[in-house]
Amino acid sequence: MDQEILNSYSRLDDLNVSRETFLDFENYISLILEKNKKINIIGQNTASKNAIIERHIIDSAQIIDFVDLNSNTSTDLGSGAGLPGIIVAIMLKNMKNKMNVHLYEKSYHKSHFLKEVSEKLNLNTKVFQKNIFEIKNLETGTIMSRAFKPMPVVLDLVYENFSKYKNLIFFMGKSGKKVFENSKKKWNLEYIEKKSLTSKDSFLINIKKIEKKN
Repeated sequence: MDQEILNSYSRLDDLNVSRETFLDFENYISLILEKNKKINIIGQNTASKNAIIERHIIDSAQIIDFVDLNSNTSTDLGSGAGLPGIIVAIMLKNMKNKMNVHLYEKSYHKSHFLKEVSEKLNLNTKVFQKNIFEIKNLETGTIMSRAFKPMPVVLDLVYENFSKYKNLIFFMGKSGKKVFENSKKKWNLEYIEKKSLTSKDSFLINIKKIEKKN
């Protein structure tokens, strides 16, 4: 494989990502760029190959250590273009892990794109073109939330709509600290925090337990 391609993913070196995974990432990027010419799958400000690698793929891939690999499913809330759900599915495929990644995306066009990508890259996913707020008693392993809804909304959703889950991963940006501190006024949270690989102002939160305060 081209050394230049490997170099562009060098931030993932500590995750022991295989060359086959990088090839799938490259194919996925091509599919995004192709589809983005017709409809906005991702924002135009990040619609270049380098920006997709840096802002989306590396950002999404860094959560793999938080994903519960012993579960049968994991769930991506409001998957959009498949970030992080498709990235996690690609990594699982190349780790020979049979987990099914559930992608919830209510947009017809984006759901169709997720199905297309999953088929072309031979990924173990299930795409739900549904509004996840309307579905109750959901069960899964890891729940992922990236650029979906504000943290308080997602915490309420998980508390109300999921009857069983292992953990919940949040991607937090610049204003994340304040949002997180405010959320802790309403919730008792058992969590681990980790610095983001892609921005010094961003961080990840892996929540194991959510409990409403009285």
